[in-house]
Amino acid sequence: MNLKINDNVFDQFPNIETKNLVLESFMIKDAEEIFKIRSDDRVTKYLDRDNHKTVEESGSMIQSIIKSFEDKTGINWIIREKISFEVIGYIGYWNLIRENVRAEIGYALKPEYWGKGYMSEALLKVIEFGFNDFNLHSIMGNVNPQNKRSIKLLEKYGFKKEAHFREDYLYNGKYLDSEIYCLLEKDL
Repeated sequence: MNLKINDNVFDQFPNIETKNLVLESFMIKDAEEIFKIRSDDRVTKYLDRDNHKTVEESGSMIQSIIKSFEDKTGINWIIREKISFEVIGYIGYWNLIRENVRAEIGYALKPEYWGKGYMSEALLKVIEFGFNDFNLHSIMGNVNPQNKRSIKLLEKYGFKKEAHFREDYLYNGKYLDSEIYCLLEKDL
């Protein structure tokens, strides 16, 4: 049983390679590619966050992600297609709950890469990293209940719905529901 997050993973950024993808650290030079993702209405429809209005805003997001790794509060990977080395998305643990050896996972992918199995491939490796290297006990996904694609992806890897919170999130003057999905280390 895992009782403590393994902070050694923060000694050097843990790049991950899959059959088709390279997951590596965010770099400021990727701000334009992140902007393409975070300014696309199709991507942000269920993120319940405002679209990025400028490349600088995406650069600020990247700086925050880099700082979270330095501060040992999150590990987030930019996803590159191995052949083209193009940035196609991102994935990571952005909310560590150290006292419970738990982390929240989040991800996004450029729409032109949806339905090709890329996020599934990335998610599996990041889950394996979470349990095997990061020493997590549980991984949580907080999902807009309307985001059926994301729910289907989490369920594919054994995530179970833990809760449905009614109108618990205020965004743009509207209260929205949230669903919490969880995967335990023993479930993998």
